[in-house]
Amino acid sequence: MLTRYIHEAMKRARYKTLENGDYFGRIPGLAGVWANARTLDKCREEVLEEWLVLKIRDNDPIPRIGRVTLPLRAA
Repeated sequence: MLTRYIHEAMKRARYKTLENGDYFGRIPGLAGVWANARTLDKCREEVLEEWLVLKIRDNDPIPRIGRVTLPLRAA
């Protein structure tokens, strides 16, 4: 289920090139999921996964993505 959530979220990711040549990426609907990096690959790496780990650790609700819901909460 986690893999499906990540896959669905990454399909929604949006990227743009900044004036200095760096890349900025975000996932609409997931507040706090954004990255700024020198390369597009670096911009894509790990941000969503780290955000999910923090959400689970802090027992925060995880927004639904399309039809995918993660009912995970820390014990």
